Amino acid sequence: MEKQADFTVKQGVPAVSQPLAYQSTGNSNSPSIEYSTADDNASTIPHYSGLETEHHDADTVLEDDVPPAYHQLVVGDGDVSAEVMQSEHPILNIVIQVVGSQGDAQPFIALGKELQRSGHRVRVATHTSFEISVRESGLEFFSIDGGLEQPVAYMINNPGIISTLAGLRNGEIASKRKMILQMLEGFWNSCIEPDAETNRPFVADAIIANPPSFAHMHCAQALGIPLHLICTIPCSPTKAFPHPLANIRKSSHADIGTHNFLSYGLVELMTWQGLEDIINTWRETSLSLEPIRAMMGVGLADYLHVPLTYFWSPSLLPKPSDWGPNIDVCGFLSNEPSDYTPPGEVEEFLRAGPAPIYIGIENNGMDNPAVMARIILSAVQEAGVRATISKQWSTLGTDYQGPNVLFIDDCPPEWLFKRVCAVVHDGEARITACGLRNGCPTAIIPVYGEQSFWGDRVAAAGAGPRPIDHKSLTITNLVAAIRICLKLETQQAAQRIADGMSREFAVSEAVKSFHRQLPVKEMRCDLIPRKPAVWCCEMANRRQLKLSDEAAYILMEQKQLKMENMKVYRCQLIEIENERWDPLTAGSSSLIDTISTLTSNGKNVFVQPYKELKKVQSLRSDTAAAAAGVAGKSVGKISGGLAKGVLLDLPVAMADGFHAMPMLYGDKKMKRGPVSDWKSGMVVGGKAFAYGFYDGFTGIVTAPAKGAVNDGGVGFAKGLVTGTLGVLFKPGAAMLGLVGYPLLGMFKSISSLHASPAESKILLAKQIQGSEIERRLRPSDETIQQVLRAFAVANRS
Repeated sequence: MEKQADFTVKQGVPAVSQPLAYQSTGNSNSPSIEYSTADDNASTIPHYSGLETEHHDADTVLEDDVPPAYHQLVVGDGDVSAEVMQSEHPILNIVIQVVGSQGDAQPFIALGKELQRSGHRVRVATHTSFEISVRESGLEFFSIDGGLEQPVAYMINNPGIISTLAGLRNGEIASKRKMILQMLEGFWNSCIEPDAETNRPFVADAIIANPPSFAHMHCAQALGIPLHLICTIPCSPTKAFPHPLANIRKSSHADIGTHNFLSYGLVELMTWQGLEDIINTWRETSLSLEPIRAMMGVGLADYLHVPLTYFWSPSLLPKPSDWGPNIDVCGFLSNEPSDYTPPGEVEEFLRAGPAPIYIGIENNGMDNPAVMARIILSAVQEAGVRATISKQWSTLGTDYQGPNVLFIDDCPPEWLFKRVCAVVHDGEARITACGLRNGCPTAIIPVYGEQSFWGDRVAAAGAGPRPIDHKSLTITNLVAAIRICLKLETQQAAQRIADGMSREFAVSEAVKSFHRQLPVKEMRCDLIPRKPAVWCCEMANRRQLKLSDEAAYILMEQKQLKMENMKVYRCQLIEIENERWDPLTAGSSSLIDTISTLTSNGKNVFVQPYKELKKVQSLRSDTAAAAAGVAGKSVGKISGGLAKGVLLDLPVAMADGFHAMPMLYGDKKMKRGPVSDWKSGMVVGGKAFAYGFYDGFTGIVTAPAKGAVNDGGVGFAKGLVTGTLGVLFKPGAAMLGLVGYPLLGMFKSISSLHASPAESKILLAKQIQGSEIERRLRPSDETIQQVLRAFAVANRS
């Protein structure tokens, strides 16, 4: 069976060749055009012929030939500050994709504001419920129409990684799948749709997202743009601690590090199994991408080394040593202080005695809130403390009267936590951060989700007791938790964390992390480095030149470039390929995939004509012709799938399997390069053939010799076995690779001759954006001359 995928990120690859970048109207005063690229009818999208896939040669980067003064160019965006213009990163269109609660969205809104201050255009794609807060922050908003309450309610009702039986019975899973499909389509449209209010065109140059938004990786692959994930809980595999959502019992037979590491894969496995068919259908129909097979979707971001930034304090939870340089921990988000004026009764209560504790526990996920209210009030009385309690409990505690309790209404925790001595809450990340930032010892009573994770982290840091599940809460253990919070050593530990957090600037560090991880060299326009490359063209000296919309417009207006020379440019190409272990499992899994595809297409021979009949009957069209046409297409897919499976997929899988065989007997595997067109296919096939025979026949001598040098007689024996097996398997990899990889390259080249619906949609969006820039662009004569001089230098190089 197939294991994990081999994920390769190739940077600087121009993608679909197009005959036209954008049409020059010659009229700068032309009126605004009403348009939409979200039409479900694919026939309305114009077809562009002459499409091909081009490769970007890293040696063609021309920024060294560009005068330093170009970094100070202001083309079109005259309001960009001098400080922004001097920075190295290009000015981008960034879409931020986020799902979840208001607390989940808040860090992304703050991040968007900081990115906007850096000169970027920022769009936040999220639930309609957040539109007001997003627009009030000065950011663009795009609705994904996924709803706010559904994901939160699902997490409350399903605290583990597997849904409850009640959820299965009441149809919750089916409704959740529909919600996710709607969100996926909304996120894709957020990358290429114009602004709903201003109708200003938008095509994303980069994507920032939280992992549960699901669409991010696939949208980035379709557009060929960078992706950066942001998260408030750990989702990168580590041996240091388990996944916060992994509700799994520890095994006494496995060490804790292994248990922690495997918990991440298990959570992703359960998520992927529930979403695989939805995502793959969406990939094929909306993005025109190949489906992700078998287990390839598990751990996708980790294997791709996608940049990831975490919003929690390293003072509370340092970055684990087994995380790579693509992962940063920037700190908890701190809200800006508000001009809050408390009610008189609040001020009187705070002045009336010692600093109280704060108690605020969400009661939505509890079976019997009244019992919880009695526990809270009795524990406060028995512990002998004063307490401010969230007002949601006031109606459940009306029988309690006393001067030591105040039920407090909506009060900013940033203000309140400066005036309390400890906090008891359910572990919501924002409240946890606020309490620790103010040096408050913290007791956490988790209700759902990742809240117990933060309780464990607080306890490990000595800033509070171990978390108490709300179902296990009693007067006795709550009193004990409060008393632990009031201990001197607990207060000192909380203050140490607060001192560390006072030196953290989460949002600005997250922006630095985003800029640091960008493939800036591949993203920049070669003529105007502060602008992102959108198009590319081949120069007379056969070098690739990356162009922004502004540079392309100037060169076309000055008759230096022709429209047919322009091609859509992708700065970062993501390829997802199967990782094989041996030829047997590789060949069998390939055949299984082929049979599965043929079965699906065979079913469509009967199902699709029936659906077409129902559709055309309502339109009073020629039903027989329509049904026959759909059936003919399905039959064509069967024959095409069979030919591809036997003549292409099977040889490539077998070649990859033979290449992987050396790993099974202790030898190193020769990793093949990516195949994207017939040229790269011939190169990879030729190298596989040459190295396969060379390593196979020389290894019978070199492997025993190396083994003898390292381990004496035992090493010689091991080397002899390794060399002998190499003679048997490596020539097989060589011969199959010589056939399979060129065939794969030719297939990809032929497939790229015509634009897919998604590629046409992307091209149309880019053309509209280019036309809009053309209408508002007023480059000075000096700017035009600078671009022309740089173009001449590039043409001579």
